[in-house]
Amino acid sequence: MHVGLIVSISLMALPLILAAIMSTQSVAEIYDVTNLAPGSDAYENYYRVMTDFNMWTYLINSTIMALAIVVGKVGLSLLAALALVYYDFPYKNATFMFVLFTLMLPVPVRIVPLFELMVNLDWTNTMLAITMPYLASATAVFLFRQHFMSIPASIVEAAKLDDVGGLRFLIFVLIPMSKGMIAGISVITYIYAWNQYLWPLAVISSQDQQVVQVGLKSLEGTAAAGQIEWGLIMAGAMIALVPPLVVLIVLHKPLLETFGLQQK
Repeated sequence: MHVGLIVSISLMALPLILAAIMSTQSVAEIYDVTNLAPGSDAYENYYRVMTDFNMWTYLINSTIMALAIVVGKVGLSLLAALALVYYDFPYKNATFMFVLFTLMLPVPVRIVPLFELMVNLDWTNTMLAITMPYLASATAVFLFRQHFMSIPASIVEAAKLDDVGGLRFLIFVLIPMSKGMIAGISVITYIYAWNQYLWPLAVISSQDQQVVQVGLKSLEGTAAAGQIEWGLIMAGAMIALVPPLVVLIVLHKPLLETFGLQQK
């Protein structure tokens, strides 16, 4: 069993290992397919990507976009779940079903009307254009709703007896009891936002406002002596991989707990 596990992990990690090796090689070393050793241009490749191809700007834009989406999506989802669980209003169940229905309408399906909306609002080439369409999340609302419904009724009754308002109940009771769920959803949302490519490509035309996944495409045009500089491309890909990887490593425990995968 362990041998099979090791082989599976090795196969899955092989593309990443090859990309890391290629990011250190010169053009001549990469085109020598028998050369799988670390190359001699590691510093030059990473330095050129960071200085000559605007990578710092792309990283900063992606970080701002991802953090804004995490904060907005988690905040809105908490409020929506609070209303769905603890408040009575007409057509409550229908509202929840409508929220779930939006799962069938991801951003790529709505890209044309969304683009027209961004143009009408004059939001193209702005951070608003690449963050606002992602703030609503049916999945996050569903997860928070189910978590809130598992909170003992005695706690809710105690809050009612103490005349605790809805927002105070959310901030001082529900959020402290949902730290693991919030962290898990934040990790998923951050990685999802960081990897966005299609929508930023459509709505952002200025390179100074562009994000890292689209920025990597600018490296494809690099060539030396008629040969594509794959070392630069792989160096850019490795740099783009670091921020979500750090977030995943730091918050992997709450992520596993969110989906009930934590080892006992």
